[in-house]
Amino acid sequence: MPGAALLHRPGASELRWAAVVLAAFGSLALLPLVVRRDDVLNFGVVFFLSVTLAQSWNLMAGYAGQVNLGHAAFFGLGALVTRALWIQGAPILPAMGVGAVVATVFGWLVGLPAFRLRGAYFAIGTLALAEILRITVGNSLPEISTLPAATIAGYSLTRRFYLTLVLAALAVATVAGTAASRVGLGMRAIREDEAAAEASGVGALRHKLLALSLSTLLAGLAGGAFAYYHISYYPQHPFGPQWTFDALLITFIGGAGTLHGPVLGALFYVFLKEYLAIRWVDLHLLIFGVLFVAIVLLLPGGLVEVFGRVRGRPRLTNP
Repeated sequence: MPGAALLHRPGASELRWAAVVLAAFGSLALLPLVVRRDDVLNFGVVFFLSVTLAQSWNLMAGYAGQVNLGHAAFFGLGALVTRALWIQGAPILPAMGVGAVVATVFGWLVGLPAFRLRGAYFAIGTLALAEILRITVGNSLPEISTLPAATIAGYSLTRRFYLTLVLAALAVATVAGTAASRVGLGMRAIREDEAAAEASGVGALRHKLLALSLSTLLAGLAGGAFAYYHISYYPQHPFGPQWTFDALLITFIGGAGTLHGPVLGALFYVFLKEYLAIRWVDLHLLIFGVLFVAIVLLLPGGLVEVFGRVRGRPRLTNP
């Protein structure tokens, strides 16, 4: 039966979950029309940014199996370029596009040599890139980046809400479309066994570079949205390792290698982080560190695995 074939087709689960998530995002689009509280809209902006960043990391690590320990480099480049162009008068969407392209180019500069080697060279290369950029930007631009007074006067949190919502929807659709394609199947094959995948005719380098391109493009767009959202911040802040840690933690909390895992993880993470930051300002990072270790050891499938157990059936990892 055609329906049964669809259920077992690689990526069918991602397409089903994408429909659910996008429908939920569509309903959230009504939120600014019925809720006037800035704290609620601000929570939405942070949540959507977290979804986008986590999905970008998940595409590379969860599906293609290439762990990126310097994801903040691409997030920061998107923020840096977008902020500079926007303040100089460029429209925000083209500025974000240029920032995302710059992030992707830098990703290729690391990926092209690193992907030709075996082992953890890509992870080490991205980690080094992030730290080099953070230190360089911090030394070159030590002053706080603040928006012009005219821009601050016209600041609208609702615009940021809708921009980040669309960005999160784009990230979900991109991951779902990639996972449901032959490219997504090739990425999974490389993740499971790169040598066997190449022996079967899968071009490992081509697939990894494509995953890298999509991942860094989304991370650069997320960085651009960050630059549009914040009124003032130090330019080196988006290059900090906490952005890589956030993306990694959200993905593992929800379930790496799944579409809905980063969405669930972002919802849980943002709620808990806001609560802990208010109650235990000095301890919330330690609590998250313990939580991450516990999830990796006890629930490697994250919240997706928990829900699978509650429903009474084992989770099928990376269908």
